Amino acid sequence: MYKSVLVPVELGQPERTARMIAKARALLDKGGKITLLNVVESVQEYILAELPSDVFANRETQAMEGLRALADASGGGIAVSVRTGKPASEILAAAKEFHADLIIIASHNPGMQDFFIGSTAVRIVRHAHCSVLVDR
Repeated sequence: MYKSVLVPVELGQPERTARMIAKARALLDKGGKITLLNVVESVQEYILAELPSDVFANRETQAMEGLRALADASGGGIAVSVRTGKPASEILAAAKEFHADLIIIASHNPGMQDFFIGSTAVRIVRHAHCSVLVDR
C-alpha cells in the first residue's frame, strides 16, 4: 500500500513504538522503507547559556542510539533519523524529505490544553501532505 512510512517516536515508549512499527510493516509495499524519527526539542537561547555545552550533543547521540536499538529489536531493515527543533515542524519536514506517503504517529488522550494549543498529532494531521494514521 505504501512505499515510504515515517514513524515519529518518543523513546520512552518502546511498547507503543513496537506496535507502530508492526502497523507500518503491515501497510508497507514490498521493497518499501520505514523510517523511525525522534525530534530533540530545541531550547531557547537564554536557557542554553545556563546549560553545559554538550547537553544537546549528548541528547542527539542518545536519541540515535535509542532509535537504532528499537529498529534492531523489531527485526532491522529500518532507517533512523534524529532532528532538533519543534516536533510538528520537524516531522512534516522529514515527511517531505523522505517522500513519505504515510505518517504513523502516536497520540495521547486529549486534555484541555490540546483544545487551546493543539497537540503534535493534531498539527501533523492538519498540515501533512500525505496520509496520517494516528495510533491511540
